[in-house]
Amino acid sequence: MHLVPLPALADNYIWLLHDDDGNAIVVDPGDATVVEQALAARQLQLRAILLTHHHHDHIGGATELRRHHAVPIYAPVDERIDAATQRVRDGDSIELASPHVRFDVIAIPGHTLSHVAYVGAGLLLCGDTLFSLGCGRLFEGSPAQMLASLDRLSMLPGDTLVCGGHEYTEANGRFARTIEPDNSALHKRLQEVAALRAMHQPTLPVSLASELVTNPFLRVDTEAVAAWCQQHGADNDRVARFAAVRVAKDGFR
Repeated sequence: MHLVPLPALADNYIWLLHDDDGNAIVVDPGDATVVEQALAARQLQLRAILLTHHHHDHIGGATELRRHHAVPIYAPVDERIDAATQRVRDGDSIELASPHVRFDVIAIPGHTLSHVAYVGAGLLLCGDTLFSLGCGRLFEGSPAQMLASLDRLSMLPGDTLVCGGHEYTEANGRFARTIEPDNSALHKRLQEVAALRAMHQPTLPVSLASELVTNPFLRVDTEAVAAWCQQHGADNDRVARFAAVRVAKDGFR
């Protein structure tokens, strides 16, 4: 299976997966034109569309793509996603013949209440829940819900590749450095990110193992993040720590 992040809109990634026989899947196609151009350039046949949540920059091209490709559109149970042909819930699995791949569905509320992730082929397709060095804003869910969702994702194998929906890594990294200024793994990651962006290359995917040692939103139980939280008035409750870091990120410029 080949994985291609397709830059779209301002800073989105549409994830394209395809096999050697020309069969493809796209995840969160916010722009149909970008997908059509990628399919044509690689001589691929679209076989399925996966949607993680209802925001327009993730679903805006799905209906248009289906006009030209008679493919299933998998999406969470949410009436705001009217392009869906098959609804998925926590614990469901999707098995496709072409390309031959299986995805497990994990409910990860927080950014939105109906947000899901797809896990398979060594990939975590997680929309706007987990980014490199960051996580999504809490537009609908609570801090407790988002932390529980991130906890679930943290339990996946370390070599799982995180495929978030946006190129936010540089900005996330600047904030992460304020939380853990002495984190050597974070400093190394920031150097990698700077080099990639200087070459106009994506910073995703990234291994979950890397995120576990660099992403402050996955590290609320560590001594360094807890110390920062205590300095900023958050008590020893891990949900309160997570909320304090999220609020600080919301106001970070």
